Amino acid sequence: MNAAQDLLQSTGRHINSDRLWQSLMELAQLGATVKGGVCRLALTELDRQARDKFVLWCEEAGCTVSIDGVGNIFARRPGRNPQLPPVMTGSHIDTQPTGGKFDGCFGVLAGVEVLRTLNDLGIETEAPLEVVVWTNEEGSRFPPCMMGSGVFAEKFSLEQTLAKTDVNGISVGEALAAIGYAGSRPVSGHAVGAYFEAHIEQGPILEDERKTIGVVLGALGQKWFDLTLRGVEAHAGPTPMHLRKDALVGAAEVVAAVNRAALGHQPHACGTVGCLQAYPGSRNVIPGEVRMTLDFRHLEPARLDSMIAQVQQVIDDTCQQHGLTFELTPTADFPPLYFDQSCVDAVRDAATGLGLSNMDIVSGAGHDAIFLAELGPAGMIFVPCEGGISHNEIENASPDDLAAGCAVLLRAMLAASMAIAQGQLAA
Repeated sequence: MNAAQDLLQSTGRHINSDRLWQSLMELAQLGATVKGGVCRLALTELDRQARDKFVLWCEEAGCTVSIDGVGNIFARRPGRNPQLPPVMTGSHIDTQPTGGKFDGCFGVLAGVEVLRTLNDLGIETEAPLEVVVWTNEEGSRFPPCMMGSGVFAEKFSLEQTLAKTDVNGISVGEALAAIGYAGSRPVSGHAVGAYFEAHIEQGPILEDERKTIGVVLGALGQKWFDLTLRGVEAHAGPTPMHLRKDALVGAAEVVAAVNRAALGHQPHACGTVGCLQAYPGSRNVIPGEVRMTLDFRHLEPARLDSMIAQVQQVIDDTCQQHGLTFELTPTADFPPLYFDQSCVDAVRDAATGLGLSNMDIVSGAGHDAIFLAELGPAGMIFVPCEGGISHNEIENASPDDLAAGCAVLLRAMLAASMAIAQGQLAA
């Protein structure tokens, strides 16, 4: 039995939890906010500094580093067989304007800690390992989100992506060049033996269930719409209730319908009206127009469509009842995704082998792993975050939970490397 097999058979975590925490705290200083969070938007000077730190840490760990045309950074630790496709892990280090210390950054630095731990233990893997920083996952400066992994998976073209601009008219291409991360490596055609992404849950389920590890089965499908309801503006006093064409009354019925549809399609259903604007916005004028967004999510395609059909029927009925017209425009469509069963099993086996409480869970948010899953076997590892709060400066996670997630990542990547070498895991 070699050293890697010994590690998989042991019950020790092996990773250096203090070193992982210290790296997270050091990275969080770049863009630190007064409320304890991080503001480090993609392709800014602060992002450059964070990227430089990642590159330095990986080179110190003996990795070769390459950068592709959209600024994705790949740090490779060689394996015994360089011809095998790499086992990859990673996430992002850009943040929301009022972001936290752990969203994305934990996945990147957990990967770095895996490499450092393997070096400490003198373990050589069969397949190469790679840790990746994906460019602009958040999309808060440049739309769309998951930009770097989307280009890598050929969901977005490089040319069109580089031409995207921020609110000041600066393009992605210009910003990459300005921070020195416009790489020469091709953006596609890179083999993916397996991909794992460690992440804080960004929701309250693990904490509520008192579980340390979330074994992520897949990601909810998402369908978004813009809805405009039109009635007639009229004076709030002289216009009798039964003669009104109040667009906001119709909107209220739609909001209730979205909530009702989600509650009626459990488990794994979510429905949200995130934006609602009433026009003209005067206290004594009946709203003649309402613009609103609809966000539907479910793991099963048929049930996702059923939710939408239920709400569409309410839109038709309420418009007829209140004398309104409407426009319903699709704006996003992400199909539901199930992660590769062998990767899911590797995460579950790792958590169980370490004696960590765990449960199956579904991701309600988008992650780079969703795009990587189209290129090779993929899986995710969730750890709890305090109060389920993320995209917020008070986002928090315990050092012990983060260390546990990193230990699971270490075992899952080692197991995948062995499976690839034995021909038991293939894209």
